[in-house]
This record gives sequence, structure tokens and C-alpha cells, in this order.
Amino acid sequence: MRTELRAAVNPPPPYRRPAEDVVHSLATDASRGLSSTEASRRLERDGSNRLPSIPPVPAWRRFLGQFKDVLTALLLAATAVSSVTWWIERDLPVPYEALAILAIVILNGVLGFVQESRAERAVAALRAMTAPTARVLRDAERQLIAATALVPGDLIVLEEGDTIPADARVIQSIGLRVAEAPLTGESTPVSKDADPLSGESGIGDQSNMVFSGTAIAAGRGRAIVVATGPATEIGKIAGAMQATESVKTPLQRELDWLGRLLGVVVLAISLAVGTTILLGQQVRALSDLVEVLLFTVSLAVAAVPEGLAAITTVVLSVGTRRMAERNVIVRKLAAVETLGSTTVICSDKTGTLTRNEMTVRTVVTASGSVELTGTGYDPSGAVRQGGVPVSDPSLREEVERTLAAGALASNAVLVRRDGRWGVHGDPTEGALVVAAHKARVAPAEAAGRFRRVGEVPFSSGRKLMSTAHADSEDDGHLMVFVKGAPDVLLARCDAEQVGDKIRPLIPARVEEIGHSVEQLGTAALRTLGVAYRTLDRGAVAGELSDDVEQSLVWLGVVGMMDRPRPEARAAVDGARRAGVRPILITGDHPVTAAAIAADLAISPREGRAVSGPELDRMDDVALREAVRETSVYARVAPEHKLRIVRALQANGEVAAMTGDGVNDAPALKAADIGVAMGLSGTDVAKGAADMILADDNFASIVAAVEEGRSIYSNIQRFLRYLLSSNAGEVLAMFFGVVLAAPLGLTPVEGSVVVVPLLATQILWINLLTDSGPALALGMEPSDPGVMRRPPRDPRRHVITRRMWWDTALVGVVMAVGTLGLMDWALPGGLFTSGETRGLRHAQTLAFTTLVFYSLFHALNARFEDRSAFHRLFANRWLWFAIVLSIALQVAVVYVPFLQTAFRTAPLRLIDWLVCTAVASSVLWAMELNKFASRQRGARN
Repeated sequence: MRTELRAAVNPPPPYRRPAEDVVHSLATDASRGLSSTEASRRLERDGSNRLPSIPPVPAWRRFLGQFKDVLTALLLAATAVSSVTWWIERDLPVPYEALAILAIVILNGVLGFVQESRAERAVAALRAMTAPTARVLRDAERQLIAATALVPGDLIVLEEGDTIPADARVIQSIGLRVAEAPLTGESTPVSKDADPLSGESGIGDQSNMVFSGTAIAAGRGRAIVVATGPATEIGKIAGAMQATESVKTPLQRELDWLGRLLGVVVLAISLAVGTTILLGQQVRALSDLVEVLLFTVSLAVAAVPEGLAAITTVVLSVGTRRMAERNVIVRKLAAVETLGSTTVICSDKTGTLTRNEMTVRTVVTASGSVELTGTGYDPSGAVRQGGVPVSDPSLREEVERTLAAGALASNAVLVRRDGRWGVHGDPTEGALVVAAHKARVAPAEAAGRFRRVGEVPFSSGRKLMSTAHADSEDDGHLMVFVKGAPDVLLARCDAEQVGDKIRPLIPARVEEIGHSVEQLGTAALRTLGVAYRTLDRGAVAGELSDDVEQSLVWLGVVGMMDRPRPEARAAVDGARRAGVRPILITGDHPVTAAAIAADLAISPREGRAVSGPELDRMDDVALREAVRETSVYARVAPEHKLRIVRALQANGEVAAMTGDGVNDAPALKAADIGVAMGLSGTDVAKGAADMILADDNFASIVAAVEEGRSIYSNIQRFLRYLLSSNAGEVLAMFFGVVLAAPLGLTPVEGSVVVVPLLATQILWINLLTDSGPALALGMEPSDPGVMRRPPRDPRRHVITRRMWWDTALVGVVMAVGTLGLMDWALPGGLFTSGETRGLRHAQTLAFTTLVFYSLFHALNARFEDRSAFHRLFANRWLWFAIVLSIALQVAVVYVPFLQTAFRTAPLRLIDWLVCTAVASSVLWAMELNKFASRQRGARN
């Protein structure tokens, strides 16, 4: 009794119940559908047929979100202090420091906001609704409604080419076949009927159900909607994807770390210098205290590379534009560099490494076998035997008969649109039509002779499809062409076509054909048998029945497969050369997956695929060991993909995931970077991905890896430059204060505070050298050898130990040269030129020298070990930035109102030459350092 009550409360799923029971339970009518009134009531009760989604973030919140990183917070704090200081001091017309810092912060925010908005618009342009409209019966009338208005109980009309708008129970099927690759990963369409199933079945085996997001490959039918929106299978996966936590990219983690480090450094330096001034220069008046505070804030600004966040954004933005030119659309700005450090690419098979286009590769007949060249639906291939045209006339005739019969027993149509070949209908039937063209048996001409008069649609029970045709050259007979599973078809044949003759099919020959079919299956080819028979026209009365599928004449067996993309092998090879391991993860059969992987050199020829059930038996520790060596996974479910990606990440890999199906979405989001297909990808996959391939081309992944590595190298270039230049400024300022007396630095009248450079001058150096040259370094052309290096170790900081050493060396050289020149220009120092023109002149010399130091060092920063003279003029943007910076510095020194704002004195020609000579010392010092480094590397 208790069991019966439980069954009443929780009825079996729709696929296990008769269609009439499902119709009754949903209170609908299988012939009239719902009434419009009832449909409206259910829509209000159950909600619209939409996939679950995270509410969009308002534009103002996305804009404010650009200002939450540590560096930006430091800059905003410096802006506030600088503004208060200016308000108290009022010694300048405007608060130069505060306005400049605030302008940089706002620029950074605007750049990030605009780029993210552009990326979202690009994705919106690519994204297509799963099914924007649906055909339904309501009030006994056929209507076209918005797919979002579907409700449980709606009677939907299914026709070839339709995208299914909701999960539904089939109640009528006429040769209905559904392409479920977006949901299950299977490239072969699945036959559907209305018969209930007796036991528990997975999604791929529910032959009486159709699912949202899949498409009708052939036939037609009707179905009752049983689930909409979040309750659909695609909706459940979308919900699981949203529950998957996003991971930060390596660059995001690195910039967070750098921000915290610089925050500590800035605080320490500011406190040390401020304390030194307060203790050593007898500051008592409020104005002196304000001057010390202003200097301390300026020093903090010099210690922080203000342009870091903004230039990073600009470089990444430029990188996204370059990637777009190579058919890669970036959704998340900071994800651009992640592909450059990727060590593993987990790729789906269908539509990613393969074309998602079935192609006939082999035909086996009584006289032998042939191969068909060409891929996809392009009919320009040819029939070959051993690489040469077929010379045996019997074999040629048998192949032509086989392919012509297969094409006639098909409903697919070959079309060409916008210069691209494709098929309308089932991909398998489309492959037969294309093969007939290659054999010079035009289906249209054959159809002109053989007019179809009847059809027995394919069914999963019979595993056959038959068509009857009136032969215009023989009025008294009908030709019946049959195609289907070879073993089933062969059992119904009692003769075989050999050349132009028909011979009895003896047992030995049946065994031989069966062996050929097994060989094709071992080669991962999907096999299809083709046969025919001749009937008297009067033998068929009324509709054609499966009774005609007897006493057939065997023509041959066709082996076909979803061919790899022609550029996929080169892309895989390129990835391997770059130290990136490709991994194939698919829902296809293990034999097919292993064959594709071997063909593309993803795994060795003797390699095998690990199946989903095997993964289920592995715990996390065993899986971590397995993913170190295994490169092919088959018959996997979405949760398996997540486990594989997480196991790779647990091993320290930076994992990328490519895919186009709904079943890829959770792994796309969980991976370090997800890459979705733009043309064939589902809405859910695109929403989960960090990047989208506009051309669905795996080769674009390798191009993106190259761009990512180049971008990361450029980020290191301008970081090397920014940190070194700012270190020179900080050391010059720090030791200028500490060693003020020995250097001859004395305060001006009315002040007790003396500093080597003024706050505005420091800020000008930052604005001048930390923007143009740093940004130009981020535009450095790609190094030809970037794809011959291994991926960057994700545990390695973007600022390496070598970079810190170079920063210290450059900082010392810049500080010694700047302060030495100032000492030379001032009386009372360690040594003097004998001709002094006052503190203002000396500060202008030091000011200009620091600017020139930074410009010379920009040439050094292009390479860590190579000479600055290597490809010296390759980066035209850098030379433009250097020339512009020099021109602006000349203006600050000579233009009257700028002289007043920055308190500079005009320089003579000899002064410019001295500044240039001293500043060039950093170039020669780093050339010696690089030479020594190369020598050490050569010895090791």
C-alpha cells in the first residue's frame, strides 16, 4: 500500500509512461492542444521558458567595479592627501598632483569599462537564442509563438531543421531524428518514436523524448512539453554552471600580489623619508610640516607605478583587438594572457577538432574497396583505389550503384550558401549525397529517372530506411532502395551485385562482408549497408510497408566519420611544440575517440580512451594520477569534465577548456580559461566562456596562445621598465634628502625643508615616462621564438628574481648619476663644476637627467638578456614615445607658463649634452649586465 502511494505521489518520468498517460496528466489535448486562456494561466504560474541566468550588473556598478583593486585604492588615497595638502598650502594655481593622479585613475576605469562593454556587445552579436520561436497547436490552430511563451502541456509541432524549444514527450513520429550533439556530444542523430521505455535510461537513450537546444535532423512529429526553462535538461546544466565558482586568472592573482607588495613598500619608504626630514631638518612651522607632507605624498606617488593598472588595461585591450583579427573574441579582459601560460587544452571533439560534418571515407563492395577524397560537404572530392583512379570497371560500377542507391534512399539536400557547402537534413544522409556527387552520380539526375513514390521511414527497431521509386525507363517495375545497419540489412539479402550481374549471397561471402564491416568499425568508421530490390508495380498497393525489406540485393557497405578539421593536426602539433598538451574529452564512443586522437597525434596509435564508467570508479587521488598521462576520455558526462579539469588544476596545470555544447559549460567556467565556439556554440557555453572562437577553428586556439604569450612578455617589459625607473626616482629622492648637506643642498630662504626635486617635477616624470614609453613597450611586436618556449610556470611571479635584481641595479645607476650631476651643479658639494647657477638650475638638470634616464632605460627593458640594439627599430611606437617625451620635456624647460608651474630654469646646449651623456650610463651598465648573464647561461 505504501509503495502504491509513493508511486502515485512520484509518478514515473514521462519517457517511462505511455504517451496517452502523459497527455492526460498534463490536462491537455493531443489533437487540439491547450486553449489560449489555459496557456496564459500556466505561463503566469510556471514562468517563462528561459534558461536561468544571473541578473545583469548595472552599468554604474560595472564602472565602479573598475576601482576596487589595491593599486587604485592607493592612488585614490594619495589623491585625497594631495588635495588636502594643496588646499592648505595654496602655493600652486591648481593641485597638479591630485588632478593628475585622479585623471589616471579615471582613465583606467573608463578603459576597463569600455573594453568589457565592447566584449559583451561582441558576445551578444554572436549569441543566438536557443529557439526564438515555436510552432504549437492552441485552440486546435497551428500558431507560431515566442519560445519563451511555451508552457508544460503545450503541443509543439516538430519539423526538419527546427530547434527544439523545450523538453517534450514525443507522441507522434514520422522518421523523426534529432541531432543531440549540443547536449550529449554524439554527432550521429538519434531516432525518436512514441513508444514508452521500460527501465531507467540516460538522456542519450531516451528515444521518446526531445530536449531543448537540440535540433531536428530529419522527419517530423509532435510532442507534449513536459519541462520549460530551468526544469529542462539544458536548464539544469545552466544552473550547475552558475553554481561553479569562477577562478581568477594568473594575471589577476599576480597584480593582487604586486599591489599588496607595493602598498607595503610605499608605506615603508614614505614613513622612512618623512621621519628623516622631521628629525634632521628641525621642522616646527605648520607650513614646513605641510611641505614635508607634500613631499612624502609625492614620494609615495613616485614609488607606485601609477600607470601600471592603466597600461595593463590598455595592453590587454590592444591584445583583444589583435585576437579579434585572428577570430578570437575576448569576454573578460584579464583572461587575455592566461592562454599564454596554459599548459593543457581540454577539447571537445564534435565541432571543435572535427567539422561536425559526416564524410564518407570508404566504400566496400563485392569487387573490393575504394577511398573517397575530400572532407565535409564539399562535393569536389573523387573516388580512388590505392591513391589512383579506379581501373576495375566492375568495382567502379558497384561503387556508383551503392552511392546512387544510398543517396536516393535519403532526404538530405546539398546546398551552397555564401560560398559554403552544407546540407539540409540528416548529416549521415548528407554524407551519402555528397559521396554520390564525388562518384559522378548526380542525385538530382538519378531522382529524375527514379521518381519517389513511397517511403518506409527509419526506426530504431528496424534500423532501416527504404524508399520506392518509379523507374522512368521501366514502366512495369518499382525500385526499392534500402540503407541501414549492415548486420540487419545483410540478414535480409539473398543476393549480391557483382559488376552488372547479380549472384547468390553464399554463407562464406556473408562472413567475408561481416569481417569487412568489423574492420571499418575498428577504424572508427560508422558503417551503413546499402541494398535494393526490383518489384512489379502492382506488388505495392497503398502505402509502402516494411514488407518490401526482404529478398534484397546487397550492394555494399559505406564507412563514414566526422572528419577532423584539415588544420587541426597542424594546430595540435603547434600546441605540442609550445609545450601545451592537448586532451580530447568527448561523449563519443571510445574507439572513435581513440582513432580521432591518434589521427591528430593527441595520443599514440596504440593509445586508448578512458571511459566515463572508468572515471566513476576512480577517486580524486587516482584521477589526479590518471590525468598526468591519459589524453583521451570518451563517453563522459558533464560532471566528469569538471572532475578532469579540477584534477589537472590540482596537479598544478593551467587548464583551458574548449567546447561548444551545453555539456561543456560547467567545465568552461571552472577551467582557468574557457574557450567556446562562436558559430556552433550554444548560448550557455558562450555565457560560461572567457573567450569565443568566431570561426570555430581549433587552429585559432594556437594563435590565441601565441598572442597570450606575446602579451604576457609585453606586460613583463613595461613592468621591468616601470619598476626600474620608479626605483631610480625613489632612490634619488631618498638619498638626496639623507645626503642633502654633503651634496650642497640647502633650503631656500623662508624654509627649513630641502628636497632634490619638487613634487610637481616628480609627478611630471611619472606622467611623462610612465605613460607613453611604458605603453609603447606593451606594443612590442611578437618575438618570433615565443612559441618555441615552454609555458610560463604558473607558480612563478610575473616579476622574477632577475627582474628585481635589474630593478635595483638600474635604480642605483639612476640615483648615483642624478645626484652626482646635482652635486656637480651646486656649490659646497663633494665636487663642483666651478660655475653654479643656483638650486633651480641644479634641480632642472637633475629633473631632465631623470627623464632621459627613463627614456634610455626603455630601450633596455625590451629584452631581459638580449642587447638593446637587437631589432632596435622594430617598435616604432617606442621611438615615437621617446621623441614625444623629449619634446614635452623641452617645453617644460623653456615655455614660460610651464617654467612657472614646474619651477624650471632654461638650460644651455652643454647642459643638454651633459644630461644625455650621464643618462646614457644606464644603457651601457645594462649592456654589460646582459652580456655577463649570457656568458653565465652559456657556461651552464
